[in-house]
Amino acid sequence: MNRNWRERIKKLVGTFVCLCFLFLVLRWFETSQVYHPHRTLEATGGALGRPWEDVWFYASDGTRLNGWFFPADTNSARGHFVVLLCHGNAGNIGHRLEHDQILLNLGVGVFSFDYRGYGRSAGRPSERGTYIDAMAAYRWLLDKGFKPGHIVALGESLGGAVAAELATQVGLAGIILQSTFTSVPDIGAELFPWLPVRWISTIKYDTRSKLPRIKIPVLIMHSRMDSIVAYHHAEENFAAANAPKVFFELKGDHNDSLLTDGANYGKGIDEFLRLIERNR
Repeated sequence: MNRNWRERIKKLVGTFVCLCFLFLVLRWFETSQVYHPHRTLEATGGALGRPWEDVWFYASDGTRLNGWFFPADTNSARGHFVVLLCHGNAGNIGHRLEHDQILLNLGVGVFSFDYRGYGRSAGRPSERGTYIDAMAAYRWLLDKGFKPGHIVALGESLGGAVAAELATQVGLAGIILQSTFTSVPDIGAELFPWLPVRWISTIKYDTRSKLPRIKIPVLIMHSRMDSIVAYHHAEENFAAANAPKVFFELKGDHNDSLLTDGANYGKGIDEFLRLIERNR
């Protein structure tokens, strides 16, 4: 092998190594932007001062997951309904107690669970992982005795994409998308316009493309003041959804709608539950 060929091979190897390194950096950057799990629970379900269960269950791939189940009040006319809460990309179930309380005030049960890599759930988060984790939580509710027509999936931000995927696979009473984006490539291109996000994104969470396949009542909740997921994402998701569908406008920024607008938030979900009850 002559010297020229050796130099060419060295350049090819160097280029290949650089490309591999760049690929790994981009994958790390993508994952770090999508998932912000917190391992430490800063509270327990007992903080609400009502009956609750600390639940352990398993995803289909064997990953051990954790969640909190809050039964509805024993005298509630909606006691047969339960909300499956799919939280957003940051924190864990310990940061959703205000959310749980608002839902419980409506007379329904609540099952809030952590995806893999969040809170006490094992594993590392991934798109496929969050999907099968939600499926496992759903099946836990079936084993608990809830009927598919009495389970409402509520997805907060990224959780909306998880809930939408679940709704394409199983029976539900309805689905709620709170502050949810159309897809990760869409919002990534807005947040990082200097990156070719649509070309390099491997994490999709394509909510909008799934909505036309969902044939149950849909509630879209969003704030015009949302500085992370722009309002037009909700408008596009709503346009893609089938009837019956409801659009309810929230107030406040992406992460403080419940804190600044909790009563109004509860009102919107109460009206949606009434719609489900009428349809039944």
